[in-house]
Amino acid sequence: MERVAAVIVGPTCSGKTKLALAISDKVNSEIISADSRQIFKLLNIGTAKPSKQELHSVKHHFIDLLNPDEEFNVSKFEKESLKIIEDLFQTDKLPIVVGGSGLYIKTLIDGIIDVPDTDPNFRKELLEIRKEKGNEFLYEMLKSIDKQSADSMLPQNWKRVIRAIEIYKTTNQKFSDIKNKNIRTTDFQFMQFGLLWNRQELYDNIEKRVDEMIEMGLVEEVEKILVAGFSPALNSLNTVGYKEIINYLNKEISFEKAIEFIKRNTRRYAKRQMTWFNKDKRIMWIEVDNQSSFEKIADEILYDIKTQEYL
Repeated sequence: MERVAAVIVGPTCSGKTKLALAISDKVNSEIISADSRQIFKLLNIGTAKPSKQELHSVKHHFIDLLNPDEEFNVSKFEKESLKIIEDLFQTDKLPIVVGGSGLYIKTLIDGIIDVPDTDPNFRKELLEIRKEKGNEFLYEMLKSIDKQSADSMLPQNWKRVIRAIEIYKTTNQKFSDIKNKNIRTTDFQFMQFGLLWNRQELYDNIEKRVDEMIEMGLVEEVEKILVAGFSPALNSLNTVGYKEIINYLNKEISFEKAIEFIKRNTRRYAKRQMTWFNKDKRIMWIEVDNQSSFEKIADEILYDIKTQEYL
């Protein structure tokens, strides 16, 4: 096996796990989950975590490692994943990275950007500017010093805008230049494959999955987490599917509204995921629909990896 790590990306409900399992059935491999929520115990139904049978069929990494109140970040994911990948190469196994967290995927492939710590005083000054003059003013500030970075974000994403301004102030370098300099290289190849759906068909599948999650006991799962003493304010529970059910349990919205909001917010999340992944021109997109054979797609991906025609 060549030193290649397969990366399966795509929006939620696109069949990433299904494809990863189809590949693992055909080759000695292990799966690395690039999902920032599946790492938490108890968050099963709402994160569409692989079933116990699927978890037993092939070794998965970063599934059920932490309690909901424990911390995990992209830096830890990158460091630990690179070690796992190297260990898999040593045993002639194919690493299969699968997930919808674009930041986790990008950081694993390109590396962490080395930037300075926040200057509390300057941060306070920028927050005051935002309070007085708004997001658009901050955005124009960034645009005047680093147009490339400004073009890569929206004015309402003010935290990223402020961070880019801070970096320029601290280093006298554009954030976009620092990013370009800090792209990491490895002695192996990442081959990225994306699952591309017709938008309406994907949205229909999302609605169906949400209904299935409710039938499987999503409400009871959230109740169990809260009864166990975990705060509803935890970052891990600030997740589509969980936050809406928490609002329902707190009698802030009706059950019907909770389901409606889960479906709406999941569609929006899928759209944001595709916006992120579409920026990466290294991804080879595979058109899929509800009639697609994931076995055949798995064969095609393994052929591409073997011949490296994709590279």
